[in-house]
Formats: sequence, structure tokens, C-alpha cells
Amino acid sequence: MRTLIQKLGFHHSISLTNRWLFAVFGMLLLATIGSAIILEEPLLLAVPLSVLFVVFTLLDTKGTYFLLLASIPISIEYSFPNGLGTDLPAEPITAGFLFIFIFKWAKNRRFLPASVWRNPITILLLVHLFWIFISTLNASYPVVAFKYFLAKIWYIVGYYFLALYFLKEKRDFTRFFHAIFWILALLTVVVVLRHAAFDFSFAKINHVVAPIFRNHVSYASLLVLFLPFLYFIPQVKGFKSPLPFWHLGAIAFFLVAIYLSYTRAAYVAVALMVISYFIIKWRLIRYCTLGAGIIAILAIGQIIDNNKYLDYAPNFERTITHEQFDNLLSATAKGEDISTMERVYRWVAGYHMIQERPVFGFGPGNFYNCYRGYTVTSFQTYVSDNPEKSGIHSYYLMTFVEQGLIGLLIFLGLCILILVKGEQIYHRCTDPDYKKIAMAALLSTIAILAILIINDMVEAIKVGAFFFINMAILVRLDHKEY
Repeated sequence: MRTLIQKLGFHHSISLTNRWLFAVFGMLLLATIGSAIILEEPLLLAVPLSVLFVVFTLLDTKGTYFLLLASIPISIEYSFPNGLGTDLPAEPITAGFLFIFIFKWAKNRRFLPASVWRNPITILLLVHLFWIFISTLNASYPVVAFKYFLAKIWYIVGYYFLALYFLKEKRDFTRFFHAIFWILALLTVVVVLRHAAFDFSFAKINHVVAPIFRNHVSYASLLVLFLPFLYFIPQVKGFKSPLPFWHLGAIAFFLVAIYLSYTRAAYVAVALMVISYFIIKWRLIRYCTLGAGIIAILAIGQIIDNNKYLDYAPNFERTITHEQFDNLLSATAKGEDISTMERVYRWVAGYHMIQERPVFGFGPGNFYNCYRGYTVTSFQTYVSDNPEKSGIHSYYLMTFVEQGLIGLLIFLGLCILILVKGEQIYHRCTDPDYKKIAMAALLSTIAILAILIINDMVEAIKVGAFFFINMAILVRLDHKEY
């Protein structure tokens, strides 16, 4: 045990008292394992693991934070009998770091620079959190909304404010990269090998990514949003590379894995990141954002004008699940893909919900509990019973439905601010390494924003964590002396 502690960097001497503490912990561990086996309840193992987490956190808070980051790719969605869901082990650890943040803030209110609190991204993020609280007070199901609000607090604290605190220097960014990459790469190898056993069948992709990933979209999204870091971080000065050009091979492998995930949103996100790289280099982000907004408003206006969306109702008998990916693409173009049309089914319900509560919305996390009374039968599909209790499949629309128009405008304003400020930060950096890090965070954010158009994944830890970490990286670079 002494050798293990020294390897971990904990050089505290092991006194007689400490030996007694280790003995007590060992007995606790054995008792818990025995109880877990007898009662057939593996969650009892969380007790000694929680104790171990507290001890390691007290000895090395920063090291434990990077362990939290490393746990993101391997976290598994778990639902308790009472219906409460979480991501194990990352989300409970994230909640634990909320108390660490409170302790640090109470001990020293300047542990984060005042300039960080005055940063417009921080201010708008806090406004976003405040409006979630306001919409929680007006929620149809207040308990569900309050749980959502609490989870949002520890997400923002754990992956924004504490990322600002722990990610400061180049070595911190490379450590962040290593914490994520090696585990994600190993998981990707496992998925690809499992997929190969089924001849890379489209029908088996959700099977081979389970149980680590909820579905192929979650898997592909994590690969896509991490790609910019995989490209840029190994180019940072001082990065210890195991082999020459190894990261280019890793990029190629990730791209193959993304292709084999058969995720249309991921394909679009990769292409958009390539285009966005030049948009940022040429300082065109403002114009492109404005253009995208105008196109979106015109398209939505055209669809809802005189209820023209009713013309897009699917043929119930022909809108089915497809076993071949090329058939899926063809069916998508014809409006006969069940996953796409089920999205439309929920979007139509969301449109009617917005008409009823346009200001405050139905409350955070309340879409699933409320949407059935607003659906249109002609858009129904074979999977409209929604046994997995999934959401509306568009984070922007979900924000409108659950937080009202003000909530949507705040979130869109935050997204636009991140892009505009991010471009400014990139061009203001004189250190080429920090320019690379800024570009990686920006492109990763753009990938996430693209994926959110037809998915609601900010609350999924494998995507949501990076949304806030990317913000933190940009704000941290905004206040560095170049």
C-alpha cells in the first residue's frame, strides 16, 4: 500500500494511525462486498468507493478531478427503481465536486479571478441557470424540474467553474487530453472489434456500443466532439508523443469508427467542423451565424405557415425500421425513416405545447410527462409509445418547450456569444499552442451545436460535460497573458 501511494504521488507517511485507518477501510470493503453478494445489490459497492474518493480528493483534489474526466467515456446510464436516472460513476462524482467548489469558495472567494466572473460568457451562463430556476417554479411537474435544476448546477460547477480552476497551463490541457483519449480509444477498439463480428451490420450497431453507450448516436457524438482535441493537442509544445505521427493514425481510426457508427448527424458535424475551421480563420463567424439564423427563421416560418407541416405527415405502414444503412438514407429522403419521422411526431407536439405556454414553458425535464396530449395522430409511428422515455430530439426546440421563448433566446445568445468570443480569442492569441487549444475547443463546440439540432444531448454526460468544458477553456484563454 505504501508503494502504491508513493506511485500515485501521495507522499504522506503511514503512521500507526493511518495503518488503523487502512485496516478499517479494508474491513468496510470486505463487509460491503459480502453484503453486495448476499443481497445481490452491486450498488452497495458505492460505499467504500465513496470513502476512497473522499480520501483521494483530500490528498490530491486536482488528480481526482482528472479521474472524473477519465470517467466520462466509461460512464453508464443507470435507472433506480424510483425512476431516477444517473450516469455512473461520473455524475455522483460530479455532484461531490459541487461540495468541493462550495468549500473552496467559502474558504477563498478569489480562488477564481474576478475577471472570470465578469466575463460575458460566465454572466450569460449564470443568467441561463437563473432562468432555468424561474421556469422550475412554473413547472407542470415541479419535482422533476427541481431534479433537473440541481443536476444543471453540478454540471456547470463541475465542468465549467472547476475546469476553469484546474485547466490553466499547457500541461493541464495535455493532461486533460490523456485523461480522455486513452480510455475513449480503448472503448472504440472494443466497439469496432465487436462490430466486426457482425460484419459491421447497421442493424447491430446499437447492440455493440451497449452498455457503455446508450446508442450509436451517443457513441458517434463523443468521437466527433473529441476529434478537434485529437488533432490539435498533440501539436502543443511539450506534448510527449509515444510515436511519430501516431495521432494522425488515431484520427484516421476515429474517422473510420464514426463512419461505421452510421450516424447521420455525426457525418454532418465532421463536415461542418472542416468548413468552420476556415470560417474561423477568415473571421466570418458573425456573418455565418447571422446567415444560419435567417435561414432557420425562414424555413420554420414556411413550415408553420397555414399549418403546412401537416403535408409532411408520414405513411404509417411504410414508415418502418430499416436494416440496411443505404435503405435508411433513401427512406430519410422520402420521409419514410421511422427515427426521422418519430422526431417530427414529437416536434409537432412541441409546436402545440409552445402555443399553450410560450413564456415560461412546461418546466425543465417536463417534456416527456406532458407531450402526449399535444401529439397529432397522423404523424404517429410504430415507436410512438416511447418505451425508452426519450425526449423531443432537438435541444433547441426542447429548450423552447420547457423554458419558454426567453429561455430559448438566452441559450441561443449563449451559443452565439461562445462562437463570436471564441473567434476573437483565437485571433488574439499570440502563442501558437494556445491558438491550437482555442481552435480545438471552438470546433468541438460547433460539432456539439450541430448535433443538438436533431438530438437533445446537453443533459447526457458524454456530450454535456464537453459543452461546458469547451466554454471554460475559451474563457480561461480569454484571461491569459499572451
